[in-house]
Amino acid sequence: MAWPYELVIGWRYTRAGRRTRRNGFISFISFISVAGIALGVAALIVVISVMNGFQKDVRDRMLGVLPHIQVLAADGGALGSDWPELQRRIGRDPEVTGVAPFVAGQALLAEGSTLDGVLAWGIVPADEARVSTLGSHMVAGSLDALRPGAFKVVLGDALAQRLGVGVGDRITMIVPSASLTPAGMIPRLRSLVVAGIFHAGHYEYDSSLALLDITDAERLFLSAGPTGLRVQTRHADDAPLVAERLQSLLPQADVAQPWTVQNRTWFEAVVIEKRMMFIILAMIVAVAAFNLVSTLVMTVTDKQADIAILRTQGASPRSIMAIFVVQGAVTGFIGVAAGLLLGLTIALHVDPIVSFLEWVFHTQFLPASVYLIHRMPSDPRAGDIATITGVALGLSLLATLYPSWRAARVQPAAALRYE
Repeated sequence: MAWPYELVIGWRYTRAGRRTRRNGFISFISFISVAGIALGVAALIVVISVMNGFQKDVRDRMLGVLPHIQVLAADGGALGSDWPELQRRIGRDPEVTGVAPFVAGQALLAEGSTLDGVLAWGIVPADEARVSTLGSHMVAGSLDALRPGAFKVVLGDALAQRLGVGVGDRITMIVPSASLTPAGMIPRLRSLVVAGIFHAGHYEYDSSLALLDITDAERLFLSAGPTGLRVQTRHADDAPLVAERLQSLLPQADVAQPWTVQNRTWFEAVVIEKRMMFIILAMIVAVAAFNLVSTLVMTVTDKQADIAILRTQGASPRSIMAIFVVQGAVTGFIGVAAGLLLGLTIALHVDPIVSFLEWVFHTQFLPASVYLIHRMPSDPRAGDIATITGVALGLSLLATLYPSWRAARVQPAAALRYE
């Protein structure tokens, strides 16, 4: 099979050796172009993969604590007295895997001179496994220790560490619902026994969440009943559609909120940041790709005699243009392929690489108190990699058009005049 001569000559120009000082300089510029494209593509893959991993890891840890849907009273108070029937109706939905009532309220926990604000949840321990994975994240004690009237509490490990308490210790909970006494209105206080400690892997909840039995929570917060229902679906991504369907089952005074609404600001910020990082890093790839312009312009200048000979032998301007498009495309392809290999290698091993750098420099790049997680996640996705590859190849091909057009306009007589 005979290859088209445009392809053969373009490939020959790409791998031309350094026979002269000028050819050596052109080869060096070509190498810089390939290296720039490779580094740009690798940086794009690593950054986008890390952002995907960060988003996925935080979301999974968040949904290990939060339900996929919360059914709440629109006025922020307790659900109506018919909530058990509402719970049964919601549970009949084929996409719903679990429904559990809860009581939520803000409170303060005190131990000695340490005072911390917490989000207190009153739960039904027997139902918890159907709406969250907290039971599997216990590092001490058990959720089953939460029993009506026992006034026990389960804390996140970061919260327990700040308070300096462990299982069996007593702490004081202060709730905003005031009690009327002869001395006036005073906050409600209750001594609680720490019955367990969990580690959800999400710093926001590990440092601020306290779990009580739902009956004890109703008494502490003076609630007439559950303040909401936690609903778990088969697939987290289907929660908005299920919530929309469940809304028709609810009284007008209640609302079904999917997790995408509860955490909309955070996830929208991540998506916007990901898009901006893609655009910024794509500019790096563009700069590297357009280095091909200078490489090809110098090649065209160096090969004018060759172009003139080809033209006198019958080569059309389109064929001349194709030769240099092939040269630029091959150079761009090599750079993109090298960048893909380097980027995927780093993206698939980014956590041990970061751990090694933290050990070398004695620092921590991801403080859990700031970034919610303590490890560097990575999630390379085929769709993102295909987009990056397409953009890089497209920019490389775009950079070949002007030099190739100039090569096609070379006049044989003028080029051979001084040869």
